[in-house]
Amino acid sequence: MGGYVKTFMLMAALTALFMGLGAMLGGTSGAVIALAVAAAMNLFAYWNSDKAVLSMTGAKAVDETSAPGLVRMVNGLADGAGMPRPKVYVIDTDQPNAFATGRNPQNAAVAATTGLLRRLTDEEVAAVMAHELAHIRNHDTLIMTVTATFAGAISMLANFALFFGGDRERPGGMIGTIALMILAPLAAALVQMAISRSREYEADRVGAEICGEPSWLASALHKIESFAKGIDNNAAERNPAIAHMFIINPLHAHAHDKLFSTHPNTANRIAALEKMRVTRQPVARSSIPRVGGRPMSGSAPRSGPWV
Repeated sequence: MGGYVKTFMLMAALTALFMGLGAMLGGTSGAVIALAVAAAMNLFAYWNSDKAVLSMTGAKAVDETSAPGLVRMVNGLADGAGMPRPKVYVIDTDQPNAFATGRNPQNAAVAATTGLLRRLTDEEVAAVMAHELAHIRNHDTLIMTVTATFAGAISMLANFALFFGGDRERPGGMIGTIALMILAPLAAALVQMAISRSREYEADRVGAEICGEPSWLASALHKIESFAKGIDNNAAERNPAIAHMFIINPLHAHAHDKLFSTHPNTANRIAALEKMRVTRQPVARSSIPRVGGRPMSGSAPRSGPWV
């Protein structure tokens, strides 16, 4: 429950920031207007973001005819987790990575890159897909939509202050108003990113439970980060706003302060998974469907089809 408690506390902080800023800058009416506008914008995004993201990444839908191994793997993991089977997509890029999208478990999709399917073992691919299924089961798309709504509303209130000046009679006057215009959106962004990081930790934990072996996901995270540093993901570079959706940040220019990162430190994620591994029984390799019908040991890139 730690991940959920942290998310709740961060969202409560974001709500309090919004309410306080609304009272100081826009009053009750200004706060309500900002929240309504932000909610409308994010509700539209909530219903349509999956189509937009899949289009921006060039993801192609696959089935048991075009990618039988991958689809059966995802279906098997979803069935084992008691979830609806998501649609499965493949992205033609050599950088190993993956993401999940969709407004709820009944309307969800998972996408894996060709690089992920070629460069990782079947155990590691299964762990990555389990991580993405965890995002779906945890309703992380909804959580991040609500978070984005409040963050957007706070930014709008700051813009209201820019045009209407806020209450000049309150303590701080115009200097205080200008400070809030700058600091409030920054604080909202920091909380939003912290929530995103907390959801990654929770998806790691639940994903490890779905696939049954935390060490598979730990190994996958290590490999993906290593490859991502040297292999371009052109779709993500063109659309950096979608970078937070991937299991590992796909952008090369992400060596920034941890406060401004949407992804937790990979070493910390691996350490948390290693702690889980100590208390779990190993899973038989034969229990994980194979992507390529190959032995599941070794880490050499696959040659040829990934199905």
